[in-house]
Amino acid sequence: MGKVILLDHPLVQHKLTMLRMKETGSKEFRELVTEISTLMGYEVTRDLELEDFEIETPICKTIGKRVSGKKVGIIPILRAGLGMVDGFLNLIPMAKVGHIGLYRDPDTFEPVEYYCKLPKDVHERTLYVLDPMLATGGSTSAAISFLKKAGAKNIKCVNILAAPEGIERVKTDHPDIEIYVVAIDEKLNEDAYIIPGLGDAGDRLFGTK
Repeated sequence: MGKVILLDHPLVQHKLTMLRMKETGSKEFRELVTEISTLMGYEVTRDLELEDFEIETPICKTIGKRVSGKKVGIIPILRAGLGMVDGFLNLIPMAKVGHIGLYRDPDTFEPVEYYCKLPKDVHERTLYVLDPMLATGGSTSAAISFLKKAGAKNIKCVNILAAPEGIERVKTDHPDIEIYVVAIDEKLNEDAYIIPGLGDAGDRLFGTK
């Protein structure tokens, strides 16, 4: 069964505080998101399978370990999810990257799909769905549904911040999915923004309004 895993390492919490600050500019914001994503990636890949691998050191032959044939896929939800990709690719440069484009209808707050491009072998991969904010949960839930329809069987959600409403939505729609977060905030406001949150992650990443 799916569960929520809180990643509360001191370095992650320190960087999250800097990320929240309104005076943090786009360049520093992007760097912080990458750094946090790298630290999160280290934790969320903890269960990747290893296999023995014979190598030769400058001294002699020995048996080492390497990540087995179990493949990895990184699936950012556009556009804010793009900010987390480099953090994961720093750790797993051979991972394939898919993209799911969703925007939130301003009236209903429900997700609307406008783009979806996935690796052909998603059914063979462990997939990490990336989005800095899990707010209403609508976009993340929709993205998971797209992946399942494409045949994906092993999916994990990776979010920097989450609102209780978003967590509940994903757990209700997809009770088999694990959700990794750095912090669970208080609630959503009337505009479906996370409180205290950090504002619009996409705008802050890319300098737009």
